[in-house]
Amino acid sequence: MRRLAGDLNLAPGTVARAYRELEAAGVVETRGRLGTFVVGGESAADPARELAAEYARRVMALGVSRERALDLARAALADL
Repeated sequence: MRRLAGDLNLAPGTVARAYRELEAAGVVETRGRLGTFVVGGESAADPARELAAEYARRVMALGVSRERALDLARAALADL
């Protein structure tokens, strides 16, 4: 982090905070001494994943079972 902060002419605390926020958002993960890595595959910033999560939250709030929610999603996709 210190080297990156120096390269970017930023305070080390600023870089550390950015890393913490990226990790909290699920964009990167820190693996101890191995370093920090961008999370592969589906990330929290994936629009399709965000929409799926919103669907899940909304149907659960309606009291729909998980099985029924999946059936509804499959039916909606089949209708396209």
